[in-house]
Amino acid sequence: MADRFFPNGMPDFVEESSEQSGSGDSLLSLLASPYPTASQRFLRSALDLKDKIVRETWRGGGRRVKDFTLYTGSLGTAFLLFKAYQVTDNRNDLSLCLEIVKACDAAARDSGQVTFICGRAGACALGAVAAKHAGDEVLFSHYLSSFNEVHPHRVPNELLYGKAGYLWACSFLNKYIGEETISSTHTGAIAKEMILDGKRLANKGSCPLMYEWHGKKYWGAAHGLAGIMHVLMDMKLKLEDLESIKGTLRYMIQNRFPSGNYPSSEGSNTDRLVHWCHGAPGVALTLAKAAQVFNDDQFLQAAVDAAKVVWNRGLLKRVGICHGVSGNGYVFLALYRLTGNVEYMYRAKAFACFLIDKADGLIAEGKMHGGDHPFSLFEGQGGMAYLLLDMVNPSEARFPAYEI
Repeated sequence: MADRFFPNGMPDFVEESSEQSGSGDSLLSLLASPYPTASQRFLRSALDLKDKIVRETWRGGGRRVKDFTLYTGSLGTAFLLFKAYQVTDNRNDLSLCLEIVKACDAAARDSGQVTFICGRAGACALGAVAAKHAGDEVLFSHYLSSFNEVHPHRVPNELLYGKAGYLWACSFLNKYIGEETISSTHTGAIAKEMILDGKRLANKGSCPLMYEWHGKKYWGAAHGLAGIMHVLMDMKLKLEDLESIKGTLRYMIQNRFPSGNYPSSEGSNTDRLVHWCHGAPGVALTLAKAAQVFNDDQFLQAAVDAAKVVWNRGLLKRVGICHGVSGNGYVFLALYRLTGNVEYMYRAKAFACFLIDKADGLIAEGKMHGGDHPFSLFEGQGGMAYLLLDMVNPSEARFPAYEI
C-alpha cells in the first residue's frame, strides 16, 4: 500500500515566521514562510508552469486538437488559462483560452459526449463564460445556443461521462452568467431522473441511492456516489429526494474502512486508493459540501476524519488532481473554507510546498510519476499549476470541474 504514496514527514503544523529557518531544509523553510511570501512563490511557479503547459500542449503541437477534453486534452489548457486570467487579469490568457476553446468545440461537435470534463458541454460552457468576460456578445450567444444543443439522453449518471457531468456544466453557467441561465425546470427534470435511477438500482436496500458504471457500483467522485451526490446537492429537489442524498452519504460513512478511507466500489475490501477519483479525497469534498448544505455536524466530522487519511496517505507518487498530490490538497482548502481552521490552510500549503520543492526532482529520479498525459489538467502538471493558482487566494479555491 505504501508504494502508492510518500510517507508524510512534514510537521502537523508549523507557525509562520518572518525569520529564515536555519535548518537548511528548503521544504521546512517554505512551510514556515509567511503566507504572503509563500503566495508569491506559488504565483510565480504557477505562471511558469502555465506557460510551459501552453507551449507543450498548444503552440508546440501546431495549435491542433488531438484530445479535446478537459480531463487530458486541450480544453484543460483553456480552463487553466481562464483560471490564470481570473487570478492575474491578464487578457492575453483570456484570448488564448477562447482560441483553444474554439478548436475544442469543433473537435467535440460530433463526439456524442455531453459532460463538462469529457464532453462538448465543457467546451460550450467555458466558451460562453470566457466570451462573456471578453465582452463578445456574439460569441457568447453562439456558445450558449450550442450548449442548448447538447442533450444528456441515454448516458449513465456519473460525473465524467454522464448526467452528473452535464448538470455540473449547467451549474457552471448559472454561477458565472446568472441564475436560471439554464433553467431549474430543465436541470430539475434531469436530477429527478437520476434520483429515480438511483432508487431503482438500490431496490429498497440499505443505501437509498445506488448507481452503476461499466457494471460496478462505484463510490468515488469520478464515476460513483460521491460525484453524483455532489452535483445533486446543487439542484432544486424535493425534501424526500434530499433525504435520499443524506441517507446515501450516511450509508457511505457507516461502511467506510476502519482506517477512515472509503471503498472504491460497493463490496470492495481493498483499502489502498486515496484519490479524488476513488477514495477519501473525493468523498471528503462531498461530505464538506453536505455539512454546509444540510448544516449537519455528522457530515463535517466525517469530512474531518477523511482529511486525516489524506494528510497521512495523500502525498501520492503522482502530481495531478485526479489521482495525485494536487487534487488531494483541495480537501484541506475545502475544510479551511468551511471551518476557518488555520491548520487546514497550513496543510493545503504543505501539499503545495511539497510539490514546488520536491516534484521536479522526484520525477527526474523516477520516484514520482509525471502522469500518462504529463501536461494535462487532470493527470499532469496542469493540475499542479491550477492548485498553485488557487493557493494565491485560498478562500476562493475550488477543485476544478467539481466544486462550484
